[in-house]
Amino acid sequence: MAAPMRTCKHFIETFFKPNLSKSVNVQFIRKYKTGELKKFYKNARIVQNQGWFEVNLDQRKLRSPSGKLFQVPSEPLALAIATEWNSQKDTIKRQNMHLTTLSNTVMDNPMQRSREDIVRGVLHFLETDTILYQVELNSTTSLMPPDIPEKTNEVISRKVNSLNDWALVGFQYGVENLKSIILMLGITDKLLTVEKAVQLARLETVYQTKTWGNVEWHHDVDIYQLQSRVAAAALFVHWCSNDMAATHKTTYSNQT
Repeated sequence: MAAPMRTCKHFIETFFKPNLSKSVNVQFIRKYKTGELKKFYKNARIVQNQGWFEVNLDQRKLRSPSGKLFQVPSEPLALAIATEWNSQKDTIKRQNMHLTTLSNTVMDNPMQRSREDIVRGVLHFLETDTILYQVELNSTTSLMPPDIPEKTNEVISRKVNSLNDWALVGFQYGVENLKSIILMLGITDKLLTVEKAVQLARLETVYQTKTWGNVEWHHDVDIYQLQSRVAAAALFVHWCSNDMAATHKTTYSNQT
């Protein structure tokens, strides 16, 4: 029992005490990533604080991995995150807590990316997007991506830039998983379901597996995991959008 007790202690210290030594943080992150963390609380609930929504684990305030007070901009998002924590059994499975992870990413910005960096990375997917939509995109049969009309770039760039800092991180996560900015726009504009977007995103994979075969159970698990990640991204964008969330000072402008 000594090792689990030490792990719980490190979790509590890291998440509930902002002033930590570097060595404690490193040790905690190693244990957290390897799934050794045992559940140490009974209930997660939310509280409102000056327009933000916090998550409490029993009587303790949840904190981000860097020690910041865990706060999100909308009540639905906070409730969903509390549900993620309440859904954990004996061991906290961080890899399945997508909404918590996305929120931590916004708060801590571990890669130290500016808003411009994120937008640039998202728009880069347009060059290799294999899905055509009702914009002037040209198909290609060569190994080189087609030229994107300037007007198309401007329209999609304005759409992406209209997202606030929180929603932008969720949108980026969805694009990276689908490998398609067009499909993620289809989801956020409510033109596609998550299931349909995932199906379209996997067309090439489906073609390859029909040709070369596939392990059936692995195929199904892969689909469900992708649907879970994309659904979390879509919900995160929706619950963090300006009409759902309170207006707060932007995150990345404070960090760069």
